[in-house]
Amino acid sequence: MAGRTMTEQAFFVLTALVDTPRHGYGIVGEVGDLSDGRVKLKVGTLYGVLDRLVADGLVEPDREEVANGRLRRYYRLTEDGRAALAAEVQRQASNARAASERLRSWRPADTGGLA
Repeated sequence: MAGRTMTEQAFFVLTALVDTPRHGYGIVGEVGDLSDGRVKLKVGTLYGVLDRLVADGLVEPDREEVANGRLRRYYRLTEDGRAALAAEVQRQASNARAASERLRSWRPADTGGLA
């Protein structure tokens, strides 16, 4: 992801993988939980995000297993993924602090008595 802004989808996929490897549907559910339902990943979108994260070395396959006759591929966060997520958390926190400071000092413009 060097030189690119991290998408919200990638941010939540990386966050979903911090504590344990997960398979596709597990990632989809965890992203929904983490984002309070704001980010709804479709399976095709998820695998596009995972392919990019694997290509960037931020995520790697962990293992495969068969469950109910279907192959489940698990993914885990790499050390580079952990570092990229930590950097993105810091970037977002810095942006939020800057916006909060501006909002604290905000005063509505004088409209000359017009509402």
